[in-house]
Amino acid sequence: MSNRALLEVIALDVEDAVAAQAGGADRLEVITDMAADGLTPSRETFAAIRSAVDIPLRVMLRKADGFAAGDVSRLVEAAREMRAEGATEFVLGFLNPDGSPDLAAVEAVVAELDGCRWTFHRAIDRAADRDQLRKALADLPGLDTYLTAGSAAGVSEGLPVLLAEAARAGEPGYGARILVGGGLGLAHVPGLRAGGVDAFHIGGAARPSGWDRPVSAAAVAEWREALG
Repeated sequence: MSNRALLEVIALDVEDAVAAQAGGADRLEVITDMAADGLTPSRETFAAIRSAVDIPLRVMLRKADGFAAGDVSRLVEAAREMRAEGATEFVLGFLNPDGSPDLAAVEAVVAELDGCRWTFHRAIDRAADRDQLRKALADLPGLDTYLTAGSAAGVSEGLPVLLAEAARAGEPGYGARILVGGGLGLAHVPGLRAGGVDAFHIGGAARPSGWDRPVSAAAVAEWREALG
Protein backbone atom coordinates (compact mmCIF):
# COMPACT_ATOMS: atom_id res chain seq x y z
CA MET A 1 0.00 0.00 0.00
CA SER A 2 1.26 3.44 -0.87
CA ASN A 3 2.32 5.54 2.09
CA ARG A 4 0.45 8.52 0.67
CA ALA A 5 -3.18 8.03 -0.31
CA LEU A 6 -4.65 9.94 -3.23
CA LEU A 7 -7.21 12.61 -2.32
CA GLU A 8 -9.56 13.74 -5.08
CA VAL A 9 -11.93 16.67 -4.49
CA ILE A 10 -14.94 17.77 -6.54
CA ALA A 11 -14.49 21.25 -8.00
CA LEU A 12 -17.28 23.29 -9.56
CA ASP A 13 -15.27 26.43 -10.28
CA VAL A 14 -11.95 28.19 -9.83
CA GLU A 15 -12.62 29.09 -6.19
CA ASP A 16 -13.20 25.43 -5.35
CA ALA A 17 -10.13 24.36 -7.26
CA VAL A 18 -7.77 26.83 -5.62
CA ALA A 19 -9.04 25.97 -2.12
CA ALA A 20 -8.81 22.24 -2.77
CA GLN A 21 -5.22 22.48 -3.96
CA ALA A 22 -4.33 24.72 -1.01
CA GLY A 23 -5.75 22.11 1.35
CA GLY A 24 -3.67 19.32 -0.15
CA ALA A 25 -5.86 17.71 -2.81
CA ASP A 26 -3.91 15.57 -5.25
CA ARG A 27 -6.50 15.72 -8.03
CA LEU A 28 -9.81 17.39 -8.89
CA GLU A 29 -12.96 16.00 -10.44
CA VAL A 30 -14.30 18.91 -12.50
CA ILE A 31 -18.06 18.97 -12.91
CA THR A 32 -21.10 21.19 -12.98
CA ASP A 33 -24.61 20.79 -11.52
CA MET A 34 -24.39 18.72 -8.36
CA ALA A 35 -28.20 18.69 -8.28
CA ALA A 36 -27.84 16.16 -11.11
CA ASP A 37 -24.91 14.43 -9.36
CA GLY A 38 -22.38 16.03 -11.66
CA LEU A 39 -22.48 16.86 -15.36
CA THR A 40 -19.91 17.96 -17.95
CA PRO A 41 -18.62 21.45 -17.16
CA SER A 42 -18.30 24.17 -19.78
CA ARG A 43 -15.08 24.50 -21.73
CA GLU A 44 -14.64 27.93 -20.17
CA THR A 45 -14.89 26.56 -16.63
CA PHE A 46 -12.40 23.81 -17.36
CA ALA A 47 -9.98 26.23 -18.99
CA ALA A 48 -10.19 28.65 -16.07
CA ILE A 49 -9.55 25.89 -13.53
CA ARG A 50 -6.67 24.49 -15.57
CA SER A 51 -5.08 27.94 -15.55
CA ALA A 52 -5.57 28.38 -11.80
CA VAL A 53 -4.12 25.13 -10.43
CA ASP A 54 -1.36 22.71 -11.31
CA ILE A 55 -2.76 19.40 -10.04
CA PRO A 56 -4.40 16.83 -12.33
CA LEU A 57 -8.01 17.39 -13.41
CA ARG A 58 -10.50 14.65 -14.29
CA VAL A 59 -13.40 16.02 -16.34
CA MET A 60 -16.89 14.53 -16.12
CA LEU A 61 -18.45 13.34 -19.38
CA ARG A 62 -22.15 13.11 -18.54
CA LYS A 63 -25.02 15.08 -20.02
CA ALA A 64 -28.02 14.14 -17.86
CA ASP A 65 -28.90 12.86 -14.41
CA GLY A 66 -28.90 9.09 -14.12
CA PHE A 67 -26.66 6.52 -15.73
CA ALA A 68 -28.16 6.19 -19.20
CA ALA A 69 -25.87 7.51 -21.92
CA GLY A 70 -28.60 9.35 -23.82
CA ASP A 71 -27.39 10.90 -27.06
CA VAL A 72 -23.93 9.37 -27.46
CA SER A 73 -22.99 11.87 -30.17
CA ARG A 74 -23.27 14.66 -27.57
CA LEU A 75 -20.94 12.79 -25.24
CA VAL A 76 -18.43 12.20 -28.01
CA GLU A 77 -18.59 15.87 -28.95
CA ALA A 78 -18.07 16.88 -25.31
CA ALA A 79 -15.03 14.62 -25.14
CA ARG A 80 -13.67 16.12 -28.36
CA GLU A 81 -14.18 19.68 -27.09
CA MET A 82 -12.51 18.97 -23.75
CA ARG A 83 -9.58 17.26 -25.43
CA ALA A 84 -9.19 20.33 -27.66
CA GLU A 85 -9.17 22.48 -24.51
CA GLY A 86 -6.33 20.42 -23.08
CA ALA A 87 -8.10 17.88 -20.86
CA THR A 88 -6.16 14.64 -20.49
CA GLU A 89 -8.14 12.76 -17.80
CA PHE A 90 -11.85 11.99 -17.65
CA VAL A 91 -14.75 10.46 -15.68
CA LEU A 92 -17.60 8.53 -17.33
CA GLY A 93 -19.82 5.48 -17.03
CA PHE A 94 -23.11 4.34 -18.57
CA LEU A 95 -25.55 1.51 -17.91
CA ASN A 96 -28.28 -0.14 -19.92
CA PRO A 97 -31.79 -0.25 -18.39
CA ASP A 98 -31.12 -3.79 -17.13
CA GLY A 99 -28.06 -2.63 -15.17
CA SER A 100 -25.48 -4.07 -17.54
CA PRO A 101 -22.68 -1.80 -18.79
CA ASP A 102 -23.57 0.16 -21.92
CA LEU A 103 -20.48 -0.95 -23.79
CA ALA A 104 -21.45 0.72 -27.05
CA ALA A 105 -21.67 4.13 -25.39
CA VAL A 106 -18.55 3.67 -23.26
CA GLU A 107 -16.49 2.42 -26.20
CA ALA A 108 -17.63 5.31 -28.41
CA VAL A 109 -16.53 7.88 -25.85
CA VAL A 110 -13.31 6.08 -24.97
CA ALA A 111 -12.37 5.96 -28.66
CA GLU A 112 -12.52 9.77 -28.68
CA LEU A 113 -10.24 9.94 -25.64
CA ASP A 114 -7.43 8.32 -27.62
CA GLY A 115 -5.75 6.60 -24.68
CA CYS A 116 -6.38 9.23 -21.99
CA ARG A 117 -6.79 7.90 -18.47
CA TRP A 118 -10.32 7.75 -17.10
CA THR A 119 -12.47 6.75 -14.14
CA PHE A 120 -15.60 4.65 -14.40
CA HIS A 121 -17.79 6.47 -11.90
CA ARG A 122 -20.48 5.37 -9.45
CA ALA A 123 -22.62 3.77 -12.14
CA ILE A 124 -20.86 0.62 -10.90
CA ASP A 125 -22.85 0.96 -7.68
CA ARG A 126 -26.08 0.63 -9.70
CA ALA A 127 -24.85 -2.26 -11.84
CA ALA A 128 -26.79 -5.51 -11.85
CA ASP A 129 -23.52 -7.45 -11.54
CA ARG A 130 -20.38 -5.58 -10.45
CA ASP A 131 -18.05 -8.46 -11.28
CA GLN A 132 -19.50 -8.82 -14.79
CA LEU A 133 -19.18 -5.08 -15.36
CA ARG A 134 -15.55 -5.04 -14.27
CA LYS A 135 -14.63 -7.94 -16.53
CA ALA A 136 -16.53 -6.45 -19.49
CA LEU A 137 -14.60 -3.16 -19.18
CA ALA A 138 -11.22 -4.57 -18.19
CA ASP A 139 -9.53 -4.26 -21.57
CA LEU A 140 -10.71 -0.77 -22.48
CA PRO A 141 -7.78 1.61 -23.04
CA GLY A 142 -7.16 4.20 -20.34
CA LEU A 143 -9.42 2.78 -17.62
CA ASP A 144 -7.42 3.05 -14.40
CA THR A 145 -9.97 3.81 -11.66
CA TYR A 146 -13.41 2.90 -10.33
CA LEU A 147 -15.14 5.56 -8.24
CA THR A 148 -17.36 3.55 -5.92
CA ALA A 149 -19.04 3.47 -2.54
CA GLY A 150 -19.52 -0.28 -2.77
CA SER A 151 -23.27 0.30 -2.66
CA ALA A 152 -25.82 2.69 -4.11
CA ALA A 153 -26.66 3.52 -0.48
CA GLY A 154 -23.16 4.83 0.28
CA VAL A 155 -19.90 3.78 1.87
CA SER A 156 -21.35 2.69 5.23
CA GLU A 157 -23.44 0.05 3.45
CA GLY A 158 -20.77 -0.75 0.89
CA LEU A 159 -17.77 -1.34 3.14
CA PRO A 160 -17.82 -5.16 2.86
CA VAL A 161 -17.91 -4.92 -0.95
CA LEU A 162 -15.12 -2.34 -1.05
CA LEU A 163 -12.87 -4.45 1.15
CA ALA A 164 -13.63 -7.62 -0.80
CA GLU A 165 -12.84 -5.93 -4.10
CA ALA A 166 -9.65 -4.38 -2.73
CA ALA A 167 -8.54 -7.86 -1.70
CA ARG A 168 -8.93 -9.01 -5.32
CA ALA A 169 -6.53 -6.39 -6.71
CA GLY A 170 -4.67 -7.76 -9.70
CA GLU A 171 -7.24 -10.40 -10.61
CA PRO A 172 -8.87 -10.15 -14.08
CA GLY A 173 -11.21 -7.16 -13.95
CA TYR A 174 -9.68 -5.88 -10.72
CA GLY A 175 -6.59 -4.11 -12.00
CA ALA A 176 -8.08 -0.60 -11.84
CA ARG A 177 -7.63 1.41 -8.66
CA ILE A 178 -10.53 1.71 -6.22
CA LEU A 179 -11.36 5.37 -5.50
CA VAL A 180 -13.82 5.42 -2.60
CA GLY A 181 -16.49 8.12 -2.56
CA GLY A 182 -20.18 8.56 -1.85
CA GLY A 183 -21.15 9.16 1.75
CA LEU A 184 -17.50 8.80 2.75
CA GLY A 185 -16.64 9.95 6.26
CA LEU A 186 -13.39 10.25 8.17
CA ALA A 187 -14.49 7.37 10.37
CA HIS A 188 -14.37 5.06 7.36
CA VAL A 189 -10.75 5.82 6.57
CA PRO A 190 -8.81 3.59 9.01
CA GLY A 191 -10.64 0.42 7.99
CA LEU A 192 -10.36 1.18 4.31
CA ARG A 193 -6.66 2.00 4.56
CA ALA A 194 -6.06 -1.20 6.52
CA GLY A 195 -7.88 -3.09 3.76
CA GLY A 196 -5.56 -1.74 1.08
CA VAL A 197 -7.61 1.18 -0.28
CA ASP A 198 -5.38 4.12 -1.16
CA ALA A 199 -7.62 6.60 -3.01
CA PHE A 200 -10.45 8.74 -1.64
CA HIS A 201 -12.96 11.13 -3.24
CA ILE A 202 -14.84 13.88 -1.39
CA GLY A 203 -17.45 16.43 -2.37
CA GLY A 204 -19.77 17.48 0.43
CA ALA A 205 -17.12 16.62 3.01
CA ALA A 206 -14.99 19.41 1.54
CA ARG A 207 -17.87 21.85 2.03
CA PRO A 208 -18.89 21.84 5.70
CA SER A 209 -21.20 24.82 5.06
CA GLY A 210 -23.07 23.03 2.27
CA TRP A 211 -23.03 22.82 -1.51
CA ASP A 212 -24.03 26.47 -1.88
CA ARG A 213 -20.66 27.41 -0.36
CA PRO A 214 -17.20 26.82 -1.86
CA VAL A 215 -14.68 24.17 -0.93
CA SER A 216 -13.01 24.77 2.43
CA ALA A 217 -9.22 24.50 2.30
CA ALA A 218 -9.26 23.69 6.01
CA ALA A 219 -11.70 20.80 5.51
CA VAL A 220 -9.54 19.40 2.71
CA ALA A 221 -6.46 19.75 4.90
CA GLU A 222 -8.17 17.73 7.64
CA TRP A 223 -8.74 14.93 5.13
CA ARG A 224 -5.19 15.20 3.85
CA GLU A 225 -3.83 14.76 7.35
CA ALA A 226 -6.15 11.83 8.09
CA LEU A 227 -5.20 9.99 4.91
CA GLY A 228 -1.48 10.35 5.40
